[in-house]
Amino acid sequence: MTSKPQTTDIVIYHNPECGTSRNVLAMVRNAGIEPHVVEYLKTPPSRPLLERLIARAGLTPRDLLREKGTPYAELGLGDPALSDEALIDAMMAHPILINRPLVVSPLGVRLCRPSEAVLDLLPDGQQGAFVKEDGTPVIDAAGNRVA
Repeated sequence: MTSKPQTTDIVIYHNPECGTSRNVLAMVRNAGIEPHVVEYLKTPPSRPLLERLIARAGLTPRDLLREKGTPYAELGLGDPALSDEALIDAMMAHPILINRPLVVSPLGVRLCRPSEAVLDLLPDGQQGAFVKEDGTPVIDAAGNRVA
């Protein structure tokens, strides 16, 4: 018998073009939770919210900065002299620079890379087997992590 997805305050800052983000969303749903999905490229977080998310995740702005497929190099963001403020300015101007998926749950905030990191943020276990898009098994049929 399939249970109805529970309402839990889980938010995923999601990019549907990203395989890691899609895997994280699928694992949240595999736990029987329908999260609030924010497609952050369409609806970027405000600067104060982004700053709070970074702090709650225990990250620095540089930790959340995405290089691949972004204007990172063209903007010279690899310069270690750039301040946190400058890095956040760049993320606000170019939301694609915000790495994903960022997940907020009652158990914390985390950049879920690798995707299995989301399992630590879910209040309940997985409801069945889960295999990533690339074929890598993550959860077995009994709902346990695959070593």
